[in-house]
Amino acid sequence: MKRALTLIVVLLVSGLAFGQQPFSGGPLRVSENRRYLVHADGKPFFYLGDTAWELFHRLNRAEADQYLKRRAEQGFTVVQAVALAELDGLDTPNANGDKPLLNNDPTKPNEAYFKHVDYIIDKAAEYGIVIGLLPTWGDKLFKSSWGKGPEIFTVGNARTYGQWIGNRYKNRPNIIWIIGGDRNPRPNSQDVAVWQAMAGGIETGVGGADKALISYHPQPNGLKGGAIEWFSNDAWLDVNMHQNGHCRDTPMYDHISVSYNKTPIRPTMDAEPIYEDHPVCFNAKDLGLSNAYDVRKYAYLDLFAGAHGHTYGCHDIWQMYAPGRESVNGARMPWSEALELPAANQMKFVRQLMESRPMLERVPDQSLIVENNYPPAERIQATRGRTYAFVYTAAGKPVTVNLGKISGSKVKTAWLNPRTGETKEHSTLANTGQQSFTPPTSGYGQDWVLVLDGVQ
Repeated sequence: MKRALTLIVVLLVSGLAFGQQPFSGGPLRVSENRRYLVHADGKPFFYLGDTAWELFHRLNRAEADQYLKRRAEQGFTVVQAVALAELDGLDTPNANGDKPLLNNDPTKPNEAYFKHVDYIIDKAAEYGIVIGLLPTWGDKLFKSSWGKGPEIFTVGNARTYGQWIGNRYKNRPNIIWIIGGDRNPRPNSQDVAVWQAMAGGIETGVGGADKALISYHPQPNGLKGGAIEWFSNDAWLDVNMHQNGHCRDTPMYDHISVSYNKTPIRPTMDAEPIYEDHPVCFNAKDLGLSNAYDVRKYAYLDLFAGAHGHTYGCHDIWQMYAPGRESVNGARMPWSEALELPAANQMKFVRQLMESRPMLERVPDQSLIVENNYPPAERIQATRGRTYAFVYTAAGKPVTVNLGKISGSKVKTAWLNPRTGETKEHSTLANTGQQSFTPPTSGYGQDWVLVLDGVQ
């Protein structure tokens, strides 16, 4: 078995196919083991998302086409975008001069506005991209300490709007529904009931619960469970999502682990990690801006902890910043330039690695390694399938592996460089006992993935 050579070929060649094929094999559903997403025919689907919250609101058709085409070329499979957008999405018209609702009434959608949404969803499908569609941002339910609102949703009109938008897009297979919109339900409020009503409306609109794949986008929360903290027993919640709050080296792998081990079992993921080029913890003066290394660490640590997929984000892109537009929290780079930031071009290596081995059998397994007590900035995280294992060392620290966890009398090993996608073969050894491995480099920014393949 020439798995090490296979990995090299996959990492160098598979990117050439990105963005070439229209979306097919949908609609998506949860896998039989409840851990992953698959197409209707059972083929695995790797969720590599980008947060483009203002896509429908701020971009015209040519700009949307430019954005989607480039993200497809870079290997992204999902774009998360909002129908009733965050940045004064009700009262500031879209790029065509249209507002989404008549008199800000959720029961009276504006056909002209949603024709633009139709176009972008269909264009995404042409590029093989799924839209993680948020019917509304959460400030339309409550503004909290940020958000412009206005607050327009009730239990009654949330169900009506959910049913309307579900029915409108019921024949688009490239949609994952995401409610919540960056808000946690408030205690002693109707918030939970409103979101439940919207989810129920979507299910009715698309023609049944089995035809709608629905998740919930929360704020960070200290209970670590993500959206299941409020909706664990709700049958409509198919995928559990987390958010990490845009801080550096938060132990999100612990949050992923908590929700991974909850029942009922659901796919889990970090759907809003630290964005590239973002003020760290919203404090650029003291902490600076996030970089590609910050972004990569969350991707590999979260996935190896049990996440089914991962979302990338960029501070300049979520808001589609351009000169002359409102800049939120110090956006500095036009979105069209930010498309080429380093981590955006490194995410394809994450996807290529995940897709290079049988994905649906992959499980988190920290028993593979000895070094389990490093702080988040130096964390080592392990995952495996039946015949392979991946170990991520965030700061290039040596790894001691407990062999014999995967099949095969021997193991072939290689080091994958997450910055370049290059793979270096390391050694072949007996698949027994403990073995230490030292990455090619170590220190800040020197993260590596150890790849092990069982052979006879």
